[in-house]
Parts: sequence; structure tokens; C-alpha cells
Amino acid sequence: QVQLVESGGGLVQAGGSLRLSCKASGTAFSINTMGWYRQAPGKQRELVATITTSGSTNYGDSVKGRFTISRDNAKNTVYLQMDSLKPEDTAVYYCNAPSVPTNWRTYELDVWGQGTQVTVSS
Repeated sequence: QVQLVESGGGLVQAGGSLRLSCKASGTAFSINTMGWYRQAPGKQRELVATITTSGSTNYGDSVKGRFTISRDNAKNTVYLQMDSLKPEDTAVYYCNAPSVPTNWRTYELDVWGQGTQVTVSS
């Protein structure tokens, strides 16, 4: 079974930085797209950023210019560098992989991590 395990959340003051990590386990195959989403209390889950194995990235409008997504393809690990954090960035951040190959013919779809809390104080 594929698992995504996040780490790196915590409490930081506004203007500060945090780096999140997400490592996939349970597959020996490369995962094409990995990404981050977040959900604040009372709000819908929203896109933060995604990245493909070729390095193509996509960012949510609210984080463009402040957050940077990167990955280590060999380790199936994705990172999120968050700079210039704002109180409105406070949320649970979830790692996601929409399609994970588990063998030559089988994929596990829409895999989510357990989430990591990021709290930005003003």
C-alpha cells in the first residue's frame, strides 16, 4: 500500500519560513505528479503547488512568489519551501499524489498524506 508521510510543520511568526517534506513509500516506481494542498478551518481544501518528474510546476495564486515546490525523483520525495509566511497561510497541509504506479499495470489513485499543521502567528 502506498503511503505519503509529511513532516516539517510547526509554529512560525509572520514573515518567517518553513520547509515541508513528503516521502512516498510502498512503490518502487517513479510517481509522475506530486503536490501540496491545504485546508484551513471552515474552508475548502485548496491547491498549493504541484510538480512533475520533469520539473513542471503549478502554484495556487495565493502562494505564487512566496512558496517553492521541489522534488527528489530518486526518493519519490517532494518539498515545499514556504517563505514570507502570513497568518492566512495557517492550515493543515496535505501531500497528494493523483496516480501512483504500484506495478507495470496497476495504479493507486488519489493518495493523500495524513497532513501536517502549519500555524503562522501575527
